[in-house]
Amino acid sequence: MGQATFADLEYVSKKRVTRREKFLARMDGLIPWERLERRLRPFYPKEGRGRRPYALSVMLRVHCVQLFYNLSDPGMEDLLYEVESVRRFVGLRLSGPLPDETTILKFRHLLERHGLGEALLGEINEHLASRGLRLREGTIVDASLIEAPSSTKNKAGRRDPEMRQTKKGNQWYFGMKAHIGVDARSGVVHSLCTTAANVSDVTAAHRLLHGAERRVWGDAGYQGVGKRPENDGGAVDWRVALKPGKRRALAPDSAAAACERARASVRAKVEHPFLYLKRRFGYAKVRYRGLAKNRQRIALLLGFANLMIGERHLALA
Repeated sequence: MGQATFADLEYVSKKRVTRREKFLARMDGLIPWERLERRLRPFYPKEGRGRRPYALSVMLRVHCVQLFYNLSDPGMEDLLYEVESVRRFVGLRLSGPLPDETTILKFRHLLERHGLGEALLGEINEHLASRGLRLREGTIVDASLIEAPSSTKNKAGRRDPEMRQTKKGNQWYFGMKAHIGVDARSGVVHSLCTTAANVSDVTAAHRLLHGAERRVWGDAGYQGVGKRPENDGGAVDWRVALKPGKRRALAPDSAAAACERARASVRAKVEHPFLYLKRRFGYAKVRYRGLAKNRQRIALLLGFANLMIGERHLALA
């Protein structure tokens, strides 16, 4: 780390712990760093001729902070220069070299090129399973729209060709959908797929199952899912909500209405990962063009969400 500077000594002697410091300390304790680094190490450049690469542990932490605060590559570089708590989290000093935006970009491209966002989500889930948070017999499926810029004021003069337009209620949206499968007991995300916004939820349902489910819950958008060819003949009990019109027609004190309320209480868990994704980590609008890049970012963000959800069930070190 090198010799302490006057700025370091002033930081240590400050009297108040900020919310950013508390959050970074929380995530530092939750994320299984050694496990994630081990998964990335075969893909990370080795030391050789030319410029010496930053340590993998440093670049992984820089990338995580970038995702925590939904920053661009230049924005992440600026944060490293401006905020001492972030430098301490990633293991750097202002008196030493700091990664520039090109270095940050190249590391992100490395993860995208090898699909490592999804791989890290799998590693996080295996870490949680090793602590006792295992997948049970039920899955909840749902999808959420993530908007994309609809402007054509860019170099290509057109919108992202992989994004599409869809209508929800009386409002039109342009973008993509993130489809997730969530464990019905813990609320942990175990499956993810991404599609254009105009793809029906029901067509992606079979891609969200881990294979050991006995029951699957879904909202009214999954009506008819059990009759589709890819799901026909399976041993899964599809517990899909009634359409709003039929649900409103039920007598409030009827057994059918009580059943719908019970199903809704189970389905509520699937909203929690989207809450973390869009509100805590600010990913309500895509940052990149194309589905693949956004899928890798979403996968790792859902991994962070799983750790924060699992924190309520496990005593993580």
